[in-house]
Amino acid sequence: MKIFVTGGAGYIGSICVEELLNAGHRVTVFDNLSEGHRQAVDPRAEFVEGDLADRPVLFTTLERWRPEAVMHFAANALVPESMTNPGKYFRNNVGNGVNLLDGCVQAGVRKFVFSSTCAIFGMPKKVPISEDLPKQPINPYGESKLMFEKILDWYEKIHGLSFVCLRYFNAAGATAQCGEHHWQETHLIPNVLKVALGQKPQVEIFGNDFPTKDGTAIRDYIHIVDLAQAHMLALEYDKSDVFNLGSGNGYSVRQVVEAARKVTGCTISSVESPRRPGDPPKLVGDSRKIRKILGWQPKFDDIEAIIESAWQWHRTHPNGYS
Repeated sequence: MKIFVTGGAGYIGSICVEELLNAGHRVTVFDNLSEGHRQAVDPRAEFVEGDLADRPVLFTTLERWRPEAVMHFAANALVPESMTNPGKYFRNNVGNGVNLLDGCVQAGVRKFVFSSTCAIFGMPKKVPISEDLPKQPINPYGESKLMFEKILDWYEKIHGLSFVCLRYFNAAGATAQCGEHHWQETHLIPNVLKVALGQKPQVEIFGNDFPTKDGTAIRDYIHIVDLAQAHMLALEYDKSDVFNLGSGNGYSVRQVVEAARKVTGCTISSVESPRRPGDPPKLVGDSRKIRKILGWQPKFDDIEAIIESAWQWHRTHPNGYS
């Protein structure tokens, strides 16, 4: 298939591009490089530097390429920033997303795979989190993603654009070629590995008084290659639907730090800080629906295997893509 990938120079997008190309698909990456890295784009893909806010460039590119499907990863995704600059999140994640949908309609695209998030659920009333739980975002980031999911539903009704929304939990890990390098790193595993590399003195643990076994927050980590495989299964699905995408296993912050010590063989110092506002004690995804309907089977369920792949990439790319 011909696949148009927005945000294909970012962490998740670049690895999905790599896996799409390995599977024989033809890929065009569309990215403004505000968050992504040109070096992360697989050389087998066609690259177009462009912004979703620029409708003429976007529409011309889609018309020229005429993809059969679009994978949409381009978004702002920092929760704290969304609380101080909500307009940025609604402009980019919603407004620019609508530009992309309009371009898809004009170019005759029939399939749309959307990178959504578990943040649409807010503080879940039960765990594991299934697709049918109430959606009550507690920040503009989650709200912007939920708004776009609703917009997709209308574009299907009105224009016949079939879609699949994949609601991520915590993407982690790496391939030999691509890994996690954010300009502002907020994710636990890369920050733990920065300590192992000697780039940070210690890792910060936010909250030690959660109602969990060791007092630290529990999160669901999914290997980036497993996540990419879910996207390719979504391409083959002939209906519109939404799926939660997690491993189903939860690990506390302390467990992740201890696993990183074991994998790296390094002493990783930590310091405990107060909870961050709005941090739920436990977020674990119920992925039974995507396993049953699409036949998705994660290969990296173990946290040490996930950290090991990330560690290998960070050791060979100590400065990321810089």
